[in-house]
Amino acid sequence: MVWTPLHAKIHRTIRSRHLFERNQRLLVAVSGGQDSLCLIKLLLDLQSKWGWDLGIAHCDHRWRSDSQANAHHVENLAKTWGVSFYLETAKEPINSEAAARDWRYQALSAIAQANNYQYIVTGHTASDRAETLLYNLIRGSGADGLQALTWQRPLTTGIMLVRPLLEITRTQTQQFCQDFQLPIWEDSTNQDLQYARNRIRQEFIPYLQKNFNPQVESALAQTAELLQAEVEYLEKAAQQLREEAMVWGMGDGALGMEHGEDFVYLRLNRRVLQKAPLALQRRVMRQVLHEVLADAPGFEHIEKLTALIIAPNRSQTDPFPGGAIAQVQGDWIYLK
Repeated sequence: MVWTPLHAKIHRTIRSRHLFERNQRLLVAVSGGQDSLCLIKLLLDLQSKWGWDLGIAHCDHRWRSDSQANAHHVENLAKTWGVSFYLETAKEPINSEAAARDWRYQALSAIAQANNYQYIVTGHTASDRAETLLYNLIRGSGADGLQALTWQRPLTTGIMLVRPLLEITRTQTQQFCQDFQLPIWEDSTNQDLQYARNRIRQEFIPYLQKNFNPQVESALAQTAELLQAEVEYLEKAAQQLREEAMVWGMGDGALGMEHGEDFVYLRLNRRVLQKAPLALQRRVMRQVLHEVLADAPGFEHIEKLTALIIAPNRSQTDPFPGGAIAQVQGDWIYLK
């Protein structure tokens, strides 16, 4: 085995960030593109040092005419390497990025659960991290969206999603594949500029590299890394504040919010919340709304609930999606 600086870097990253333990079962998502081939080659080469049991999973979205041939290509690679191979094919073609991502993670989770893999490993890179930051920034995201591609996160019970290549750029994975003559399967949809992420990748980032910073991908990935630690800290602080301020209860018409009808409500102590910085107030309200709304709360929902912290007595919001209403009564905000 040829031991390259990239091998050493990933070995150190896995060890220092505690991404995997020794002798674990890792399910590696392999599309056949350069990032996933770089990932599986690195893990295969490091396997003897860590004692991992590796498997390869491929998800066929059926949105390209060559998708079946792509799947056979990855299966043949798995056979060549002596690695277990798992294929999941969509029942119907999936044509949106968001739907494809959701289906892919569901499919990978099902394979992992059925075959006792503790980790699902993907080949997301610093380039993906930079693109995600820009994509979410343009859509109006806060810090949570800007740091969305994290090193690891629980995917389902007992299964961790891990991304070991987040400090490696796409240029580096391409060079690695060329050095080891890995047979990359070119995905034609990566060139399709109808997808916003492809326009960011093909047009926006090259423009930034040429006109502002040749290392913009690494710079943006570093920003995401800094934000990840800050978001983690703020979420924990907000959780503590919410536990101090929030009470669940059963109500009736005596609360002045309904006439003769019992209902479940939660209430928030305004005096406790008023002592906290605005950043934590907003995070508490977002956590609260996550519990009562079917969909993720938007900025306007969080803002109108946060405004009640200092609003006059008897102030109330218009209904949230699903019909919940928040109302101020003395030191408390009631959310029914």
